[in-house]
Amino acid sequence: MKIIIFGGTGVISRAIVREGIARGHEMTVVNRGTRTVDFGGTVETILADRKDQESFSERMRDVTADVVIDMIAFDEADAAQTVEVFGGRVKQMIFTSSTAAYKKPYHSLPIREDVESLCDSDEFPYGFKKANLERYLQEQMKKGGTPITIIRPSLTFGEGCANIGVLRQNANIVHRIRNGKPLVLPGDGTAPWSFTFAPDLAKGYLLACQNEATYNQAFHITNTQLVLFEDLYRTIGKILGIEPKFAYVPSEVLCQADPGLFAHFQYEKKYAHYFSVEKFQKAAPEYKPEIDLETGLRDILNGWEAEGMPLDEEKDALEDRICAVYDEFKQKMKTI
Repeated sequence: MKIIIFGGTGVISRAIVREGIARGHEMTVVNRGTRTVDFGGTVETILADRKDQESFSERMRDVTADVVIDMIAFDEADAAQTVEVFGGRVKQMIFTSSTAAYKKPYHSLPIREDVESLCDSDEFPYGFKKANLERYLQEQMKKGGTPITIIRPSLTFGEGCANIGVLRQNANIVHRIRNGKPLVLPGDGTAPWSFTFAPDLAKGYLLACQNEATYNQAFHITNTQLVLFEDLYRTIGKILGIEPKFAYVPSEVLCQADPGLFAHFQYEKKYAHYFSVEKFQKAAPEYKPEIDLETGLRDILNGWEAEGMPLDEEKDALEDRICAVYDEFKQKMKTI
């Protein structure tokens, strides 16, 4: 199978490319060339910038494939560009949306595709844009033509990831645990979660390729291990052999402190994130996530150690301030 993937260097997309190679597929990545990943010389790279619409369309005119996987469509315009360029020329188009596209609060647990609706508020722009992307694609599905598959990942970790932790503080988590510093948790940290690892998710993408049961459908593809959000930090502490300390702060307070950094918790991640994959497993019975939280995090911590990921001093200082202010608030509350 010949597969073209828009992106190819991100956490999920590089895992898809590696999985495609392992399965013997012909993989081509399309990106601007600002980052590179060594896939062993087995992958064709096409340099193109989708933001330059005219040159992008011209560059793609003679490119052929069985399946196009678009990892970098973030809004309706991006999706429309892919449909315009490849519609009628390939056997399937797969688009990456997000569980952030759902309207909150959820109405099911585990969360199911047939129960939930797409968000209709722009309070959280990322989720709203993904929802509009999906609305456009659903209209295209009704028109017929090239089959479309929508995949909605949840929070996913893997090689090269920089999205771990409430502050996306990554290696800072290890630093704070080792130094006895508390870690900020929204609420009480006990919301149910599905932490997914990129190699598992990549297998799902490949199982969706030219799978007629996935045509013109939308699916979650997530881990099925049920944990709590605080288990993310507790598991890292277990790996380090140190019990972590926590500072529990309402997500609304965090968002007011730094909307740019904490909006994803206020508008998305303060809700339970445990997703049913029953629909996808009916379409692809072979799908079974194999990487549990501890195994996946051990690999990531080993990567941080090997790469020497530096401490983010600004985020460390911010987390110190949040913990100090909230500790002062709790002490004042005791005197009331």
